[in-house]
Amino acid sequence: MADATMTEPRRAALPRVNTRAVVMGLYLLFLLLPIYWLVNMSLKTNAEILGGFSLWPRDLTLANYATILTDASWYMGYVNSLIYVVLNTVISVTVALPAAYAFSRYRFMGDKHLFFWLLTNRMAPPAVFALPFFQLYSSVGLFDTHIAVALAHCLFNVPLAVWILEGFMRGVPKEIDETAYIDGYSFPRFFVKIFMPLIASGIGVAAFFCFMFSWVELLLSRTLTSVDAKPIAATMTRTVSASGLDWGVLAAAGVLTIVPGALVIYFVRNYIAKGFALGRV
Repeated sequence: MADATMTEPRRAALPRVNTRAVVMGLYLLFLLLPIYWLVNMSLKTNAEILGGFSLWPRDLTLANYATILTDASWYMGYVNSLIYVVLNTVISVTVALPAAYAFSRYRFMGDKHLFFWLLTNRMAPPAVFALPFFQLYSSVGLFDTHIAVALAHCLFNVPLAVWILEGFMRGVPKEIDETAYIDGYSFPRFFVKIFMPLIASGIGVAAFFCFMFSWVELLLSRTLTSVDAKPIAATMTRTVSASGLDWGVLAAAGVLTIVPGALVIYFVRNYIAKGFALGRV
C-alpha cells in the first residue's frame, strides 16, 4: 500500500510572520500619526482644513510658516522660550553637580531626609507654586523676565538633575578621588578634569531632561510672563479671533515647537542610551 503522504499535495511553505515587528510597526504608526496630521494641517489653508477630510494637502501652502517666521510677535515666542529654557538647564546642572557629589560621597546628618525632600518638589504640581512665585517676583521686580521663569523651573529640575547625577556618581569608585588628591590635584581641578568626563553621560542625560521639562512646562511660564518674556505657548492663544480659530497657523506653530526637542534628542542620543544603561533613568 502506497504511503498516504505521497498522494497528498505538497503544502506550500507559508512565510512566518514576525509578530514583534508587526506590533512595533503598528505602535510607531500610532505614535507618528498625530505628528503627521499636525504637519498635514500646517500645509493647508483654513478653508481646506474646514472643508473636508483629506490625507494630504490638495493645495500645498507655506503661508502659515511664513506668518510665524516673519511676524515678530510670533517668532519672539520661540526666542523667549529658548532663552529661559537654556538658562534653566545651565543653572540646574551647575547647581546639581556639587549637590549630587555630596550625596554620593559623604554621609551627614539628615542626608536621606534632605534627598527625599528634594524629590518631593518634583512630585508637587506647578499650580501649587504659581501664586507664591507670582507674588514674590512682582515684589522684587522680576516679573516678565527670562530669569524669573528659569529660576522657577529650577524648583523642579534641580531635584531631578541631582537624582540622576547621584546615580552616575555613585558608580564611580572613590579610589579615583583619593588617587587624584595624592597626585596633588585640587578639588576644582579634579572635579573638572577627571570626574566630570567620567560622568559625561549622566550630565548629558540630566541636561536633556531639564531642557525637555522646562520646554513643555506651561503654567508657570504663562503666569510669570506678560509681554517681554512671553513664551510660545502663550503666543499660540493669539490664533483665536472674532473670525474663528486659525488652524493652519496654530498647526505650523505646533510643528515648530517640536523641532527644538527633536534637535536636542538627536545631539544627546548617545548619552541618553548610556544613561538608560548605566544611570538611574
